[in-house]
Amino acid sequence: MTDQLSRIATLNDRVRQGLDPAARIVITAACAAALAEGSDPDATLRAHGELLMAIDRCAFAADERDERRRGEVLFRGRAIRFAIDYYDRSLEWGSEDPGDPDVTTRVMTIMLPEDD
Repeated sequence: MTDQLSRIATLNDRVRQGLDPAARIVITAACAAALAEGSDPDATLRAHGELLMAIDRCAFAADERDERRRGEVLFRGRAIRFAIDYYDRSLEWGSEDPGDPDVTTRVMTIMLPEDD
């Protein structure tokens, strides 16, 4: 893996681990509804937290070009996907340098396979 791809993969890992304070995490409406625990907001919140832990533990193939940008986990018997995209700091355009956290805001979208 090149130094640039290794740096991007490390930065993406930080998003998945909840260690990037500038990152944004978005759950699609369909995925949020699928995880809803009826009318119990505390149970739904716990489900979201457990899902984030599952994404943090996502195993990636040993592919030399892999930025660990996309993945899929099995959560409560359901496939859940995630994708990390790279934007400029104002979230208007794509980042010119995804390896530089000073100019990049990462957005992780969590979704059902049919949302992709």
